[in-house]
Amino acid sequence: MTLLLAACGSSPKNTGGGSGAAAGYYRVVKGDTLSKIARQHGQSVDSLMRANKIRNPNHLQVGQTLRVQGGSSTPLPPMGSAGSSTVQPPRATTGASVAAPRSIKLIWPAAGSHRRGTGTQSQGVFITGSRGAAIKAAAAGKVMYAGNGLRGYGNMVIISHDANFISVYAHNESISVKENQAVKQGQTIAQMGSSDTNTVQLYFELRYNGKAVDATRHLPNK
Repeated sequence: MTLLLAACGSSPKNTGGGSGAAAGYYRVVKGDTLSKIARQHGQSVDSLMRANKIRNPNHLQVGQTLRVQGGSSTPLPPMGSAGSSTVQPPRATTGASVAAPRSIKLIWPAAGSHRRGTGTQSQGVFITGSRGAAIKAAAAGKVMYAGNGLRGYGNMVIISHDANFISVYAHNESISVKENQAVKQGQTIAQMGSSDTNTVQLYFELRYNGKAVDATRHLPNK
């Protein structure tokens, strides 16, 4: 699955697609879809289509080179078929807060006590609440991903808010939205649970150009 990268570099670098793809580009391999490629590079299908002047998202060719949001920051690990990817789940660690270069107005995606995770793995927020409690979109946008194909994150929703920001909602009990669905700020997108974790909680993460940033800088004070 999932998501997210920074500005293009100038020197050739493998982005994880077909061999020989330079930074900022992705070479289509067998089994790829625009949705999958967009998730891997932290952008919406619409932005990927616009960048490559694609009119029909079903017309991809093996070996085709696409311009993507590529670069040096670490994406969420790519998701294959459901259950096929194993990653270290997000944890609360200590480290410096990472700020986004611009702001986005968010609301709290769930009620409950929270702690901020920082460090190499997470700039996200862990919100502990009640099983079945509503998980809401922190800002308006379009659903990039809704599923459980990445072990360690459980039932997860990813929302693209604009060309730069996306948000991640993990460990849900169930999901109420579908991929490519437009959502409003405050709309219920899932129910809190404990999928792929031992605690009933929401793991919420904000990313800017693929890089995790401190979400609490953009959330209202509690």
